[in-house]
Amino acid sequence: MAGKEKVEADTDGKADAVHQLVQPSEVLAPIVGSEPIARGEVTSRLWDYIKKNKLQSEDDGREINADEKLEPLFGKKTISMFEMTKIVSQHLK
Repeated sequence: MAGKEKVEADTDGKADAVHQLVQPSEVLAPIVGSEPIARGEVTSRLWDYIKKNKLQSEDDGREINADEKLEPLFGKKTISMFEMTKIVSQHLK
């Protein structure tokens, strides 16, 4: 690939699930912001936060150790990345 080319999906003008705008809940907003954002951006910002704060388990990178901002969202101290996806979905409108 010679350069970066913009590729657009044929979605008949509709946003796909990843690009659909969602409203973060009050519990999720301190991590990803309170303005409507694309669903994919929620995931990206959440992972940026987890990595920046070194919240992945050293023993198993699939486990996330909640800090004071994530514990109210997760409802517990440790969660798998698979559980996280399900829980975060419940905090998007």
